[in-house]
Amino acid sequence: MSLATVQKELAIHGGSPVRPTLLPYGRQSVDEADIQAVVAALRSDWLTTGPEVAEFEEAFAAKVGARFAVTFSSGTAALHGAAYAAGLQAGDEAITTPLTFAATANCVLYQQAMPVFADVLPETLTIDPNEIQSKITSRAKAILPVDYAGHPADLDAILQIADHYGLVVIEDACHALGAQYRKSSVGCIAHMTVFSFHPVKHITTGEGGMVTTNNPEYATTLRRFRNHGISSDARTRQSAGQWHYEMVELGFNYRLPDIACALGLEQLFRLESNLARRLEIAARYADAFGSIDAVQVPHVYSHVNPAWHLYPIRLNLHRLSSTRNEVFQALRAENIGVNVHYIPVHLHPYYRDRFGYKGGEYPVAEAAYERLLSLPMFHSMTDRDVDDVIAAVIKVSEYFSR
Repeated sequence: MSLATVQKELAIHGGSPVRPTLLPYGRQSVDEADIQAVVAALRSDWLTTGPEVAEFEEAFAAKVGARFAVTFSSGTAALHGAAYAAGLQAGDEAITTPLTFAATANCVLYQQAMPVFADVLPETLTIDPNEIQSKITSRAKAILPVDYAGHPADLDAILQIADHYGLVVIEDACHALGAQYRKSSVGCIAHMTVFSFHPVKHITTGEGGMVTTNNPEYATTLRRFRNHGISSDARTRQSAGQWHYEMVELGFNYRLPDIACALGLEQLFRLESNLARRLEIAARYADAFGSIDAVQVPHVYSHVNPAWHLYPIRLNLHRLSSTRNEVFQALRAENIGVNVHYIPVHLHPYYRDRFGYKGGEYPVAEAAYERLLSLPMFHSMTDRDVDDVIAAVIKVSEYFSR
């Protein structure tokens, strides 16, 4: 449907929707080469702990410019592994952003440590280095910045703070595979960097995650931790003709199988084209919405190339006769699968009940949350899909404009 022919009556009020079927905010893209790679893994001798794991790790490390890459069964498991490798334990604190998926803070709790939140920058919604500075105590051990929506956090400032206080930086780059910060690839900058391969991400393994690092001690610890704390793996023992193994620390079964790694390796070949398509979509959105008073498009710093996992707009509610939730429902009725990223972590019932948060503690993050909508953003979107999103946002924003 062209922009000119969109009906003005909202679908939520009985008008015709912009699209006949729902366009999700994100989804995987799997082609025949991916399927054949998985089939080949299924026909091999190793379904897990086999050669595809090491091949995927080596290719991934090379892609982001890191010395080491360690696979995990999910991005959450990778965050947990990084928190463990950083030495977080009871009595420690780790500073992170409230505007993230709960796993970023939960991985600190898994280690019996305390997540301490620091508010975000109003421009990029990434963690504010000045707020980090104000939260540091003698118990601080780590900082977990989040590359929100694919825009890297202020890594120079964060690493400078970490260096001054002797803290470990675990960059949650689950949104930011392929992003660049001051011409360096995300994945080779922080002490450890965590990625996710969930289906809505830039590449997928179904579920899966990765930690990259330049520190060999971290890499060794991460590999043990994902394998029950055992100091060798099954393939190494088989190659050596040995059976003996030793558990040297308490770990988890967080291994990513060869089947998933085969898919990830094949998908990695298309990362650059996936990123390029997301950039094209983001540029079209920015061009279409930049002059709409009711919409604030994402801000991008000049020294950053975002990876555009999400395209989060903020509604200028003073320009609208509606709430964010009303706009959300209206766009969903037009079959545009908008979403909200994120409810600030400290406002979830578990964090309210356990730690006594009431709301109001992090005003920038909380104010942003009330205005945020994530538009569809995935690399297999067609031009027609993008047209539909633009048409629906214009249609709904014009209807509710004051």
